[in-house]
Amino acid sequence: MTKTTAAISAVGKYLPEYILSNKELETMVDTNDEWITTRTGIKERRILKEKGEGTSFMAIKAAEDLIQKSGINPEEIDAVIVATATPDMPVASTAVYTASKIGATNAFAFDLQAACSSFLYGMSVASSYIESGRYKKVLLIGADKMSSIIDYTDRATCIIFGDGAGAVLFEPNNEGLGLQDEFLRSDGVGREFLKIDAGGSILPPSEETVKNKQHFVHQEGRTVFKFAVSNMADVSEKMLTRNNLTKEDIHWLVPHQANKRIIEATADRVGLESDKVMMNIHKYGNTTSATLPLLLNDYEKELKKGDNLIFAAFGGGFTWGAIYLKWAYNS
Repeated sequence: MTKTTAAISAVGKYLPEYILSNKELETMVDTNDEWITTRTGIKERRILKEKGEGTSFMAIKAAEDLIQKSGINPEEIDAVIVATATPDMPVASTAVYTASKIGATNAFAFDLQAACSSFLYGMSVASSYIESGRYKKVLLIGADKMSSIIDYTDRATCIIFGDGAGAVLFEPNNEGLGLQDEFLRSDGVGREFLKIDAGGSILPPSEETVKNKQHFVHQEGRTVFKFAVSNMADVSEKMLTRNNLTKEDIHWLVPHQANKRIIEATADRVGLESDKVMMNIHKYGNTTSATLPLLLNDYEKELKKGDNLIFAAFGGGFTWGAIYLKWAYNS
C-alpha cells in the first residue's frame, strides 16, 4: 500500500503597506543604514498601522489570498493552525477567530507558539494530522505583528523585526512528495536570553511593568546569535546526512530570516551556493512565524514539482529544527 505523505498544495501571503526603512529608523534611534545592513542584511520592514487590527487581520488576509489563488472551498478545511508569538489577545485563540472569518466553518482551530520556530513546528503538526488519515486539508498560517511588542527606542531590537503573514495548505499525497523527515529540538537554557518579562503568570501587567518597559522583547544579541548559528547549521547538516543527500540533491534552503549572517553560515555548513538559498530579509526583516511561508510565496514561481527543500529555523526558548520536504506542484 502506498504511504500517504503530507504535501503543500497552495500558498498565500499578506504584507502591510507601510514600509519602515533604515533611513526612517535613523531618525528614531542612534543607528544608520550601513550599520544595520552590514550586521543584519535588513533594508526595510513592513509595519501594520491599521488602528485596532492585530495578528488575525494579517492571518485572515493571507488565508484569503491562498483561498483565492487555489479555488478551495473554505468549508472543506478540516483544521486551521495559526503559528504566532503575538496572538490578538490572551485566552481567546487567534486561529479560532481567523477560521470563522474565512468561512472555515467545519474546521477546528488553535494557536501554536514556539517563537521563531512556530511555523516549523506547525509544519510537523499539520503533516502529522494529514499522515494519520483523520484530516484531508490543514491550513497552516504563520503570522506576527512584531511591532506590537517592540520598543522603538531600543536599537538592539527595533531594527530587526517586521510584521507579516503567510499561509500554506497541507493535503495528502501518494506520489512520495511532501514532508520527508524532521528534526525538532528545544532547550530551556534560552529562556533568559530572548523573552518578554511581563504580561504572563509570573509577572502580570501592572503600572510598574509598563513604566519599566517590561512588555517589550528583550534580546541578548550575541548569545542568541551564537546559539542560532551553530544550531541552525547543525540540524540542516543532519537532515542531509540522515537522508543520504548531498548538496547537489538540494534545490533550496528555506531558512528563518533572522539575520543574513546566520543564513549564510547555515548555507556554508551544507555547502550551498547563494542561488540555492531563499532570502527576503532585506525586504521584510524578521517577521518571526511568517518568515518561512513568506519565502515560499516569494519563490513559488521558481519551485518545481519534486524539488528538495530544507527548512531550518531557530527561536526563543530556545527552539529550533529542520524539515526536509519535497515540493508537490509546478506553479
